[in-house]
Amino acid sequence: MRVVVFVKATADSEAEVMPGTDLLDAMTRYNEQLVDAGIMLGGDGLKPSKYAKRIRFSGPERTVVDGPFAETKELVAGYWIWEVRDMDEAVAWVKRCPNPMLTDSDIDIRPVFEMSDFAEISTPEIDAIQERNRARLES
Repeated sequence: MRVVVFVKATADSEAEVMPGTDLLDAMTRYNEQLVDAGIMLGGDGLKPSKYAKRIRFSGPERTVVDGPFAETKELVAGYWIWEVRDMDEAVAWVKRCPNPMLTDSDIDIRPVFEMSDFAEISTPEIDAIQERNRARLES
């Protein structure tokens, strides 16, 4: 199963307080363990929300809102994409993670929808497009 692991933002990460060398080294080594285990498919840290744009959808209307965004605890400061056996394995790996922030922090794990989750409503045409997209992404 694929999961996205979200490192939640903190006041420090939103203020661009950079980690020290020790934390950067610990996180780099942790990422290396994830790669060595064949779990990590991708991931990166994200710049603070002051550099972000939020697009609000309301019917046919689209409104662009410039960052920064007020509610820090709802923001994401980084992410990984992992391939794991199950949620228990993902939790075990997150528990091994060094605290990615300089203060108390949270990490959320969210399962990724697979096309099989949509089997009841999918059509052969949708399946064909999805398969074509998947092949293009893998090449």
